[in-house]
Amino acid sequence: MTDRDILVAGETLIDFLPGRAGPLSDVEQFRRRAGGAPANVAVALARLDRTPWFWTRVGDDPFGDHLVETLDSSGVPRRFVERDPTAKTSLAFVSHDADADRAFTFYRDDTADTRLEPGGVPDEALDAVDWVYVGGVMLAQEPARGATLDLAERARERGCTVAFDPNARPELWTPGEFETLVGRALELADVVKATPADLRAAGIDADGPAALAEAVAATGPHTTLLTLGDEGAYARSTDAAPWGSGEASHPGYAVDPVDTTGAGDAFTAGAIAALSDGEPLDEVLAFANAVAAVTTTAPGAMAALATREEVAQFRTSRD
Repeated sequence: MTDRDILVAGETLIDFLPGRAGPLSDVEQFRRRAGGAPANVAVALARLDRTPWFWTRVGDDPFGDHLVETLDSSGVPRRFVERDPTAKTSLAFVSHDADADRAFTFYRDDTADTRLEPGGVPDEALDAVDWVYVGGVMLAQEPARGATLDLAERARERGCTVAFDPNARPELWTPGEFETLVGRALELADVVKATPADLRAAGIDADGPAALAEAVAATGPHTTLLTLGDEGAYARSTDAAPWGSGEASHPGYAVDPVDTTGAGDAFTAGAIAALSDGEPLDEVLAFANAVAAVTTTAPGAMAALATREEVAQFRTSRD
């Protein structure tokens, strides 16, 4: 079996995208799309020629069938894709405002992805990879919470670079719980990709990107990647990073967004691909921003994920 150097772990679910902008109470029609932040990252990496292993769990139901078929068609291998015979696949209904920004309403009580068990990825698989990515949604419920933290801990012990996205989704959490569990995950992470809002929800706040990245570094990670919406992105690394200490910023790319769902995940995939290729922080941000920008040009988190060639063409037309 072909070895991979990246392992992604977490939820795969169905996003129902609205037929119009506005609150869900006013929406009558939806379009089904494959989603889930880790699934978006895994598929984006595959499009960028860095196909990862992907540890996830979906129901043995029609929605699960669709998700597995989507992963298959994207070239993501099935080695760690689990099917649950008794639990349903998670659903998320998305609402859009006039600027294509979105909010989520989850149907995720005791669904398949919440049932990942510790040890689903054996130690020998972790010994063969260089990067492990995990997301914050998986920390919301047991046993997936324990499975995710166990995976990150074992990956760190084996010298993998652990990447973490807090991905704050307030409706999934009781007050104070998110801050506590993200704190535990940050202690195990090397690279963090987040928005300022994610970090505020986790009790980390500071004035400006540089100070915010410094506050994240104080919790453990050596590299912080901040996505800043219309202001682009900022990165900071410490001496502990394999690529050395440094900082960079990038203004982002102006596009007319159709749907911003999954743009942050596309950025994450682009950043992991660029960092694992040994690129400097300024190129990491430029590449990741381009991957994210292209993703916003079509509905659905995966529909517009770009190949390397498409990213290169986009950057040539904009830079």
